[in-house]
Amino acid sequence: MGPDRIRVLIADDHEMVRRGLRTFLELHDDIEIVADAADGDQAVHAARTTTPDVVLLDLKMPGTDAVATVRTLSGLATKVLIVTSFTARSEVLPAIRAGAAGLVFKDIDPAALANAIRTVHSGHVLLPPDVATALLAGEGREGRMDALTPRERDVLGEIAKGRSNKEIARTLRLAEKTVKTHVSNILMKLEVEDRTQAALYAVRHNFP
Repeated sequence: MGPDRIRVLIADDHEMVRRGLRTFLELHDDIEIVADAADGDQAVHAARTTTPDVVLLDLKMPGTDAVATVRTLSGLATKVLIVTSFTARSEVLPAIRAGAAGLVFKDIDPAALANAIRTVHSGHVLLPPDVATALLAGEGREGRMDALTPRERDVLGEIAKGRSNKEIARTLRLAEKTVKTHVSNILMKLEVEDRTQAALYAVRHNFP
């Protein structure tokens, strides 16, 4: 087990799905399956004990709902990749807004899923085009990039890389409280609701 492998936790209430995902993902030398879970509570417990880099999370499972599970997992500094068969925006958008780093559908090609894991692990947001469009539609009128201060632009660049406030503080040599203030100002000036929308805004405007 190489030190640079991506540690993955699989959370799905169907055992055959978990087995199938484990089987083909373990064929990749850079991916290691550290645990699996059958519901949200198990996923959170397993994440706390195995510290995965990425959690593959089914959208509909027994117990704690996906939105609450995503919020908890995101707080554990792990990337959450939703893997679901649901395509309705009303089903998927709340989980993305809760902090999921990406979303793919269960009919995804196995090789594409491995690449999706690598993408979110590297700090990028990965969303189907229609989901990204729906999120961006919530911006209302265009926020003004030129309203950002140079330091806020620095912080936005780090948000676009998927970094947490703590990571941004370390990278930019700022107090974490200062980063939090900058993030709040960025959301207000760009007229977006959350960090995911801010990251999407940055990508759409070819920033940085």
